[in-house]
Amino acid sequence: MRVGGNMIEKTLKTTDGKLQVRIPTILNEIALGQMMAMQEKHYMDDLEAISILSGIPREELYTVTNIDDFQVFGDYVQSLAQQIKYLYDSDIVPNKVTFMLGKRKVVVNVIRNLSVEPAGAFLAARDIIADEINEHIKLYGEDGWQENFQPSLKACCQVLAHYFFCRATGKKYDEYEAEEFGEEIKKLRVTEALPIAKHFFSCYPDLLKQRIGFFQRLHQYWRRRQVFRRLKNLNT
Repeated sequence: MRVGGNMIEKTLKTTDGKLQVRIPTILNEIALGQMMAMQEKHYMDDLEAISILSGIPREELYTVTNIDDFQVFGDYVQSLAQQIKYLYDSDIVPNKVTFMLGKRKVVVNVIRNLSVEPAGAFLAARDIIADEINEHIKLYGEDGWQENFQPSLKACCQVLAHYFFCRATGKKYDEYEAEEFGEEIKKLRVTEALPIAKHFFSCYPDLLKQRIGFFQRLHQYWRRRQVFRRLKNLNT
Protein backbone atom coordinates (compact mmCIF):
# COMPACT_ATOMS: atom_id res chain seq x y z
CA MET A 1 0.00 0.00 0.00
CA ARG A 2 1.17 3.52 -0.78
CA VAL A 3 -0.29 6.80 0.42
CA GLY A 4 1.14 9.78 -1.43
CA GLY A 5 -0.07 13.27 -2.07
CA ASN A 6 -3.84 13.10 -2.07
CA MET A 7 -4.23 9.49 -3.19
CA ILE A 8 -4.04 6.01 -1.67
CA GLU A 9 -2.87 3.17 -3.87
CA LYS A 10 -2.65 -0.57 -3.33
CA THR A 11 -1.97 -3.57 -5.56
CA LEU A 12 -4.41 -6.39 -4.87
CA LYS A 13 -4.18 -10.06 -5.80
CA THR A 14 -6.94 -11.31 -8.10
CA THR A 15 -7.99 -14.70 -9.46
CA ASP A 16 -6.10 -13.97 -12.69
CA GLY A 17 -3.24 -11.72 -11.59
CA LYS A 18 -3.03 -8.34 -9.90
CA LEU A 19 -5.15 -5.21 -9.80
CA GLN A 20 -3.91 -1.73 -8.94
CA VAL A 21 -6.54 0.28 -7.08
CA ARG A 22 -6.10 4.01 -6.54
CA ILE A 23 -8.61 6.38 -4.92
CA PRO A 24 -8.51 10.00 -3.66
CA THR A 25 -8.19 10.71 0.05
CA ILE A 26 -9.55 14.29 -0.07
CA LEU A 27 -12.54 15.93 -1.77
CA ASN A 28 -10.33 18.27 -3.79
CA GLU A 29 -9.37 15.33 -5.99
CA ILE A 30 -12.93 14.17 -6.67
CA ALA A 31 -14.96 15.29 -9.67
CA LEU A 32 -18.57 16.40 -9.29
CA GLY A 33 -19.63 13.53 -11.57
CA GLN A 34 -18.08 10.96 -9.23
CA MET A 35 -19.90 12.42 -6.24
CA MET A 36 -23.13 12.50 -8.24
CA ALA A 37 -22.76 8.81 -9.03
CA MET A 38 -22.31 8.10 -5.32
CA GLN A 39 -25.26 10.26 -4.28
CA GLU A 40 -27.59 8.71 -6.85
CA LYS A 41 -27.13 5.22 -5.38
CA HIS A 42 -30.01 4.52 -2.99
CA TYR A 43 -27.85 1.87 -1.35
CA MET A 44 -24.11 1.87 -1.78
CA ASP A 45 -21.59 -0.33 -0.02
CA ASP A 46 -17.88 0.42 0.20
CA LEU A 47 -17.13 -1.72 -2.85
CA GLU A 48 -19.46 0.38 -5.01
CA ALA A 49 -17.86 3.56 -3.68
CA ILE A 50 -14.37 2.22 -4.41
CA SER A 51 -15.48 1.36 -7.94
CA ILE A 52 -16.74 4.92 -8.56
CA LEU A 53 -13.72 6.62 -7.00
CA SER A 54 -11.14 4.40 -8.72
CA GLY A 55 -12.89 4.11 -12.08
CA ILE A 56 -12.56 0.31 -11.92
CA PRO A 57 -15.74 -1.64 -12.79
CA ARG A 58 -17.25 -3.52 -9.86
CA GLU A 59 -16.97 -6.77 -11.81
CA GLU A 60 -13.17 -6.42 -11.81
CA LEU A 61 -13.12 -5.73 -8.08
CA TYR A 62 -15.03 -9.00 -7.57
CA THR A 63 -11.95 -10.88 -8.80
CA VAL A 64 -9.87 -9.79 -5.77
CA THR A 65 -9.11 -12.93 -3.76
CA ASN A 66 -9.13 -11.42 -0.26
CA ILE A 67 -12.06 -9.16 0.69
CA ASP A 68 -10.06 -7.82 3.66
CA ASP A 69 -7.74 -6.08 1.19
CA PHE A 70 -10.45 -3.46 0.67
CA GLN A 71 -10.56 -2.48 4.33
CA VAL A 72 -7.93 0.23 4.00
CA PHE A 73 -9.98 1.92 1.27
CA GLY A 74 -13.16 1.68 3.32
CA ASP A 75 -11.77 4.00 5.98
CA TYR A 76 -11.09 6.71 3.40
CA VAL A 77 -14.52 6.26 1.81
CA GLN A 78 -16.14 7.00 5.19
CA SER A 79 -13.89 10.03 5.63
CA LEU A 80 -14.91 11.42 2.23
CA ALA A 81 -18.59 10.95 3.12
CA GLN A 82 -18.05 13.14 6.17
CA GLN A 83 -16.12 15.76 4.19
CA ILE A 84 -18.98 16.27 1.72
CA LYS A 85 -21.29 17.15 4.64
CA TYR A 86 -18.92 19.92 5.72
CA LEU A 87 -18.60 21.14 2.12
CA TYR A 88 -22.34 21.89 2.09
CA ASP A 89 -21.69 24.31 4.96
CA SER A 90 -18.82 26.10 3.22
CA ASP A 91 -19.35 29.68 2.04
CA ILE A 92 -16.04 29.88 0.15
CA VAL A 93 -16.94 30.43 -3.52
CA PRO A 94 -14.04 30.17 -6.01
CA ASN A 95 -13.33 33.20 -8.19
CA LYS A 96 -12.46 31.15 -11.28
CA VAL A 97 -12.97 27.66 -12.71
CA THR A 98 -11.12 25.93 -15.53
CA PHE A 99 -12.61 23.79 -18.28
CA MET A 100 -10.73 21.57 -20.71
CA LEU A 101 -12.81 21.70 -23.89
CA GLY A 102 -11.02 19.27 -26.14
CA LYS A 103 -7.42 20.46 -26.10
CA ARG A 104 -8.43 24.01 -25.25
CA LYS A 105 -8.06 25.28 -21.68
CA VAL A 106 -10.75 27.81 -20.78
CA VAL A 107 -10.63 29.84 -17.56
CA VAL A 108 -13.98 31.39 -16.59
CA ASN A 109 -14.56 34.04 -13.93
CA VAL A 110 -17.32 33.22 -11.45
CA ILE A 111 -19.84 36.06 -11.37
CA ARG A 112 -22.12 35.63 -8.37
CA ASN A 113 -25.23 36.91 -10.08
CA LEU A 114 -27.41 34.74 -12.31
CA SER A 115 -29.31 37.74 -13.65
CA VAL A 116 -26.34 38.90 -15.76
CA GLU A 117 -26.56 35.72 -17.83
CA PRO A 118 -28.71 35.41 -21.00
CA ALA A 119 -32.43 35.42 -20.17
CA GLY A 120 -32.85 31.80 -21.24
CA ALA A 121 -30.03 30.65 -18.98
CA PHE A 122 -31.38 32.63 -16.04
CA LEU A 123 -34.93 31.33 -16.46
CA ALA A 124 -33.80 27.71 -16.85
CA ALA A 125 -31.58 27.91 -13.76
CA ARG A 126 -34.32 29.66 -11.82
CA ASP A 127 -36.82 26.90 -12.61
CA ILE A 128 -34.36 24.19 -11.52
CA ILE A 129 -33.74 25.99 -8.22
CA ALA A 130 -37.44 26.56 -7.61
CA ASP A 131 -38.32 22.92 -8.36
CA GLU A 132 -35.63 21.67 -5.99
CA ILE A 133 -36.76 23.96 -3.17
CA ASN A 134 -40.41 23.06 -3.80
CA GLU A 135 -39.60 19.36 -3.59
CA HIS A 136 -37.79 19.86 -0.29
CA ILE A 137 -40.69 21.85 1.19
CA LYS A 138 -43.14 19.22 -0.03
CA LEU A 139 -41.23 16.51 1.83
CA TYR A 140 -40.22 18.36 5.01
CA GLY A 141 -42.53 21.36 5.33
CA GLU A 142 -41.98 25.09 4.90
CA ASP A 143 -41.07 25.97 8.49
CA GLY A 144 -37.33 26.56 8.71
CA TRP A 145 -36.70 24.86 5.37
CA GLN A 146 -33.58 26.93 4.66
CA GLU A 147 -31.83 25.65 7.78
CA ASN A 148 -31.66 22.02 6.61
CA PHE A 149 -32.02 22.37 2.84
CA GLN A 150 -29.30 20.72 0.76
CA PRO A 151 -29.77 20.70 -3.02
CA SER A 152 -29.01 17.46 -4.82
CA LEU A 153 -25.76 17.34 -6.76
CA LYS A 154 -27.78 16.61 -9.90
CA ALA A 155 -29.68 19.89 -9.53
CA CYS A 156 -26.42 21.71 -8.79
CA CYS A 157 -24.93 20.31 -11.99
CA GLN A 158 -27.96 21.40 -14.04
CA VAL A 159 -27.86 24.96 -12.70
CA LEU A 160 -24.15 25.30 -13.40
CA ALA A 161 -24.55 23.88 -16.92
CA HIS A 162 -26.89 26.75 -17.85
CA TYR A 163 -24.81 29.26 -15.90
CA PHE A 164 -21.42 28.45 -17.46
CA PHE A 165 -22.39 27.33 -20.97
CA CYS A 166 -22.18 30.66 -22.84
CA ARG A 167 -19.07 32.03 -21.15
CA ALA A 168 -17.17 28.75 -21.35
CA THR A 169 -18.00 27.95 -24.99
CA GLY A 170 -18.43 31.44 -26.42
CA LYS A 171 -21.66 30.27 -28.08
CA LYS A 172 -25.10 31.85 -28.02
CA TYR A 173 -27.43 30.35 -25.45
CA ASP A 174 -29.21 27.18 -26.49
CA GLU A 175 -31.25 25.21 -23.96
CA TYR A 176 -30.38 21.78 -25.33
CA GLU A 177 -26.67 22.47 -25.73
CA ALA A 178 -26.58 23.99 -22.25
CA GLU A 179 -28.09 20.80 -20.83
CA GLU A 180 -25.49 18.73 -22.67
CA PHE A 181 -22.78 20.97 -21.19
CA GLY A 182 -23.59 19.24 -17.91
CA GLU A 183 -21.07 16.57 -18.96
CA GLU A 184 -18.33 19.20 -18.72
CA ILE A 185 -19.66 20.43 -15.38
CA LYS A 186 -19.31 16.88 -14.01
CA LYS A 187 -15.57 17.12 -14.62
CA LEU A 188 -15.20 20.08 -12.24
CA ARG A 189 -13.91 19.37 -8.77
CA VAL A 190 -16.79 18.96 -6.35
CA THR A 191 -15.05 21.49 -4.08
CA GLU A 192 -15.46 24.06 -6.86
CA ALA A 193 -18.88 23.17 -8.23
CA LEU A 194 -20.87 22.66 -5.04
CA PRO A 195 -20.07 26.01 -3.33
CA ILE A 196 -20.93 27.95 -6.52
CA ALA A 197 -24.24 26.15 -6.99
CA LYS A 198 -25.06 26.37 -3.29
CA HIS A 199 -24.52 30.14 -3.46
CA PHE A 200 -27.19 30.46 -6.14
CA PHE A 201 -29.60 28.22 -4.24
CA SER A 202 -29.15 30.24 -1.06
CA CYS A 203 -29.44 33.64 -2.77
CA TYR A 204 -32.56 32.93 -4.79
CA PRO A 205 -35.22 31.50 -2.45
CA ASP A 206 -37.65 34.13 -3.74
CA LEU A 207 -37.65 32.41 -7.12
CA LEU A 208 -40.63 30.41 -5.87
CA LYS A 209 -42.83 33.50 -5.75
CA GLN A 210 -41.33 36.13 -8.05
CA ARG A 211 -43.19 35.28 -11.27
CA ILE A 212 -45.25 38.39 -11.93
CA GLY A 213 -45.35 41.33 -14.32
CA PHE A 214 -42.78 41.62 -17.07
CA PHE A 215 -40.70 38.67 -15.91
CA GLN A 216 -43.71 36.36 -15.89
CA ARG A 217 -44.62 37.32 -19.45
CA LEU A 218 -41.02 36.87 -20.55
CA HIS A 219 -40.91 33.44 -18.95
CA GLN A 220 -44.16 32.35 -20.62
CA TYR A 221 -43.00 33.59 -24.03
CA TRP A 222 -39.66 31.79 -23.66
CA ARG A 223 -41.35 28.54 -22.65
CA ARG A 224 -43.78 28.69 -25.57
CA ARG A 225 -40.87 29.25 -27.92
CA GLN A 226 -39.05 26.18 -26.56
CA VAL A 227 -42.17 24.01 -26.99
CA PHE A 228 -42.63 25.29 -30.54
CA ARG A 229 -39.02 24.42 -31.38
CA ARG A 230 -39.45 20.90 -29.99
CA LEU A 231 -42.62 20.33 -32.04
CA LYS A 232 -40.98 21.73 -35.16
CA ASN A 233 -38.01 19.39 -34.74
CA LEU A 234 -40.33 16.41 -34.24
CA ASN A 235 -42.29 17.25 -37.38
CA THR A 236 -39.06 17.57 -39.31
